[in-house]
Amino acid sequence: MSRRILILAHTGRQEAMQSALQAIELLREAGLTPVMMPHDATVVHEAIHNGVLSADGLTVESLNTESTLHDVELGMVLGGDGSVLRAAEMVRESDLPLMAVNLGHVGFLAEAEQADLDRAVAAVVNRDYLVEERMAIDVKVLVGTHLVAHTWALNEASVEKSNRERMLEVVVGVDDRPISSFGCDGVVMATPTGSTAYAFSGGGPIVWPEVQAMLMVPLSAHALFARPLVVSPESVISVDVLQRTNESGVLWCDGRRTVDLPAGARIEVTRSTSPVKLARVSMTPFSERLVRKFDLPTEGWRGTITESDRAAIEARERTRRDQDNWHQTLANSQGIRIVEPHHMAPRPEVVPPVTTPIPVVTKADEEEIVQVRRPGADEHDREKEPRDD
Repeated sequence: MSRRILILAHTGRQEAMQSALQAIELLREAGLTPVMMPHDATVVHEAIHNGVLSADGLTVESLNTESTLHDVELGMVLGGDGSVLRAAEMVRESDLPLMAVNLGHVGFLAEAEQADLDRAVAAVVNRDYLVEERMAIDVKVLVGTHLVAHTWALNEASVEKSNRERMLEVVVGVDDRPISSFGCDGVVMATPTGSTAYAFSGGGPIVWPEVQAMLMVPLSAHALFARPLVVSPESVISVDVLQRTNESGVLWCDGRRTVDLPAGARIEVTRSTSPVKLARVSMTPFSERLVRKFDLPTEGWRGTITESDRAAIEARERTRRDQDNWHQTLANSQGIRIVEPHHMAPRPEVVPPVTTPIPVVTKADEEEIVQVRRPGADEHDREKEPRDD
């Protein structure tokens, strides 16, 4: 039986669909059977028919139903982190591992960049990858004792205000114990995978993927104590929407699934028993990925470094310089002045202040000094003299 590889592309971007066709062609040349979801295949076929995509007679095989995913070996995601979250939602029930090729901006969940598509396909063909599990969270919404929604998230579940003019009044708790109540724009409950996403933007800590934990990050809270919390993966995080202001909220899961939250609703977040599987072709440490994705400055590092790491750092620096040169050339052509980021700007030269030397007064000079007194000074001084009476 031929090995089947699911291609999941961002069909709203021509670049992603063209990369999908390239991956399909490479997989077929290696004897594998690439397939696409029915909707994605229809969009790609229409783009080929309309001349938007160049396919050279290439056709795309469509899955009949999503239930056939158990026959698929792996899913290749072509897009950004949002495409990975969409793919995780589509394959969640099938336990299918996902390998992401970044065509977006940051691409924290991606294993390869667009320029490395050939290498990623070769890793799939040769089964040269490892599968790691990423923790997900289960999310329940209760009103009273009635369960009104049960969903999940790979990155985060966020409770947010639905009225821009008013704060959302909540009380947060851990393991059936209250922690604090406050007004806020929202509360983010995140996984370690999601710690570099919405929770990070809200001021939460970055948690290494292999750490088993859950995060709770208040958003713009009006409170003296509203700090991010890191709790055990076996804990239960709760957020209650208070009724005293009668304000409603909305629950967002991975920015894709929503649930309306009336006043009095309770949200409970626990560790999911169904993790998401990601296929990895690179064993790059998370710290290096963090530096590369966020373009962090590392000048002055004195620790040991391997030759491969040194080569990766030098390649990253060359890429940064090439990008800077390209942007500078473009700006010069349009008469725009580029201001460098603070961490890349040269330090200003420290110039010592100019001081006027204090003159040395000799005894001879003192004899030549003439004191000029303002008019009426004698009378003023006499008034200050003590009287004998």
